[in-house]
Amino acid sequence: MFWTKKNFDVYGEQGGISTCITLPEGFDSASDHCPMVILMHGFMANKKFHPIPTLAKALAKAGIASISFDFNAHGKSEGKFVDMTIANEISDAKAVFEYVKTLPYVSQIGFAGHSQGGVIAGMLAGELEADPRKPACMVLLAPAAVLKDDAIAGQCMGKKYDASNPPEYVSVMFHKLGRKFILAAQKLPVYETSAAYTGKVFIIHGTQDKIVPVSYSEKYHEIYPGSTLQLIEGENHFLSQQKDSIAASVASFFKEGFSTVL
Repeated sequence: MFWTKKNFDVYGEQGGISTCITLPEGFDSASDHCPMVILMHGFMANKKFHPIPTLAKALAKAGIASISFDFNAHGKSEGKFVDMTIANEISDAKAVFEYVKTLPYVSQIGFAGHSQGGVIAGMLAGELEADPRKPACMVLLAPAAVLKDDAIAGQCMGKKYDASNPPEYVSVMFHKLGRKFILAAQKLPVYETSAAYTGKVFIIHGTQDKIVPVSYSEKYHEIYPGSTLQLIEGENHFLSQQKDSIAASVASFFKEGFSTVL
């Protein structure tokens, strides 16, 4: 069971954030309780792009609710792409987190992020380490920490630019990636901020990922003691070849993680 809010319940720095809640079959939000995972999509994607809907379906089957959302300037959320930055995407995710905390039927919270959404999930989890309702566990799918090195090298999705003096924007697949994003990404403390999180972490990466090298997930594995890193042979960046089994593994991780963190 799912529904998408037509009117915004959540607002970020760039305006309204479009959300979609998926509940387990037969779940009564007026009397039942269950965990909820906040699902975060990647760069130039949205909440309807794989792997987000596949994960939501698998989680619901496991008795876990989820909320997916469009980052600013993506999907049905407000904002201009040229104004998008990692900082305001973290702010978007935090606004969704604060909203989830107000839902009376949510017993625990988890994070799952794909690609750039994985970077957001990790950094926000680190920032929330002192919050009593911090995510109990987290899944990072092909987390794109490479975005920092790409910004330093002056490249994005095959487009080259002067990293020392970026233009006002770089045209990337009909989108305008702003100078603010590039300059901030060059100094982004991705691993330093993310490392503060002490909850359970599951990292998944395909060995044939042509967008984010496996080494970036291996680095996450290093900064999270006790984390699990699963490298899937032959899988691509979008984890689409074995999507159902991957989603089932994610759901199983959250089900076990929530049951052991009270």
